[in-house]
Amino acid sequence: MRFLLIDRITELVPHKSISAVKNLSLAEEYLADHFPGFPVMPGVLMLEALVQAGGWLIRGSEDFAHSAILLKEVRAIRYNNFVSPGNTLKVDLTVRKQAGQLWEFNGNGTVNGNSAVSARLTLEALNLSDRNPELATSDAVRRETYRNIYRQIWTPA
Repeated sequence: MRFLLIDRITELVPHKSISAVKNLSLAEEYLADHFPGFPVMPGVLMLEALVQAGGWLIRGSEDFAHSAILLKEVRAIRYNNFVSPGNTLKVDLTVRKQAGQLWEFNGNGTVNGNSAVSARLTLEALNLSDRNPELATSDAVRRETYRNIYRQIWTPA
């Protein structure tokens, strides 16, 4: 099962920033257990939405040069509000610094203008074949899969 936590990219400025949305639906299976009678998006999935948005910014900035985007570090994470079904989590990330394969971001997520989550993230962009040349074919398949998803969630002006 894939958790695609970005439904739509609303703005993307390569190497600078991204804004995107996640519409939370009661149909999402994990809400049955988190929490019964009071369904809310788990904090770890709010964080994952920030990570995925950062991944889309990296991919869009570097023309899908890397097949994998990994979370390296999270600092100063704060959970401030719940995201409940029927609401939209709006995520915004700005690049703090980029050096080689490492990208540092300031990220925040809001619901109806109120802060739900904020964090500083470090992501690493890489290809699996950098560590194991036999995985070059896997890299190509992953890059093409992400290109196809990207076309569905982002339409540049």
